Amino acid sequence: MTDRTIRVENLARVEGEGALRVTIRDGVVKTAELKIFEPPRFFEAFLRGRAYREVPDITARICGICPVAYQMSSIHAMEALFGISVDGPLRDLRRLIYCGEWIESHALHIYLLHAPDFLGYDGATDMARDHPQILERGLQLKKAGNELIALLGGREVHPINVRVGGFYKVPRRRDLATLAERLKHARDAALETVYWAAGFDFPDCDRDYEFVALSPPDEYPFNEGRIKSSKGIDIAARDFEEHFEEVHVAHSTALHARIRGGGAYLAGPLARYALNFERLSPLAREAAQEVGLGPICHNPYQSIIVRSLEVFYACDEALRLIENYEEPDKPAVEVTVRAGIGQACTEAPRGLLYHRYEIDADGTILDARIVPPTSQNQPSIEEDLKICINGWLDLSDDLLRRKCEQMVRNYDPCISCATHFLKLEIDRG
Repeated sequence: MTDRTIRVENLARVEGEGALRVTIRDGVVKTAELKIFEPPRFFEAFLRGRAYREVPDITARICGICPVAYQMSSIHAMEALFGISVDGPLRDLRRLIYCGEWIESHALHIYLLHAPDFLGYDGATDMARDHPQILERGLQLKKAGNELIALLGGREVHPINVRVGGFYKVPRRRDLATLAERLKHARDAALETVYWAAGFDFPDCDRDYEFVALSPPDEYPFNEGRIKSSKGIDIAARDFEEHFEEVHVAHSTALHARIRGGGAYLAGPLARYALNFERLSPLAREAAQEVGLGPICHNPYQSIIVRSLEVFYACDEALRLIENYEEPDKPAVEVTVRAGIGQACTEAPRGLLYHRYEIDADGTILDARIVPPTSQNQPSIEEDLKICINGWLDLSDDLLRRKCEQMVRNYDPCISCATHFLKLEIDRG
């Protein structure tokens, strides 16, 4: 058949609603479009007219998997405007709750969404029948992350204890000490996950990405640092919109981000790892070397190894922060509201997350802009598909569909907060 159309009606391992259309002419892939048709949710509009104190709780509802990232990005943006500096134990607690989010989010992706691709299963349920202990390890890892978020954030999903200036309530040392024992077991499980993921069979697919991530001077990035790229960008978060832009494409209700005057770039674990390898803990660097992973990884399929390393690092960093924790005198610093514009970026599990807020003298939000990781990665997803599908054209329709699905899942795209489906349509002309 010279004309082929392939449609995938249900994919349960991508978060959100989307479709994929591939057009092939004369044996060459002409277009590969990740079509996002899920209706916009208008969170930026919801924020207008609300008090700045409400923003962390509203933005947490954007994502049930990574609410901390949305809260922290909004808080840092407003603190940048108000001239607030949060350091000492309060800063450490912010890194600690971020550790919890990375652990639970990465564990969910690794074990439930991505690993079945490498092991030949249609989903985690099928995988669990043959490997129940492996899936149990993943669920225990996720539970450890959730417990850390619950302790610091007040609950596991959409935490309510964070605020501009700090927290509403801070934990006692004994509360964290109790959790440390679970995190020690989680760190062991995370190291096992690194070795397990490194043993998968990975396609040969190196890509010349422009990596973009936060890069602090002396720590692996969670919620601070300058925005750097592997090809020379080095800017403060307030300059994000001068160097990056979002554009509308006809096939997507989500905007596509790109470098101004340039093109696609990659955010997320591979980018963080490449730009900050030396800032990982010694144990995490040693683990990377033991599984044969160099300081830079260009293979998108091996993102599952890097995510596993970030889980291991987050467990190790959490234990360090707990060991050194001293209870602060106050749960938050004083906030003096002023009018203006504040910007900030943090590192969500899936990559760089940008927030900008315009606030009046009464503390009311006049305007808001949020650029999530998946919108930044969409152009790279499409480029990966276009390049790699050219090598798969002799495959059957079913195998080609599976290959495309796996390529998309390399990015752990969060199209929204729910798991719906990806439709795949291939037009061979």
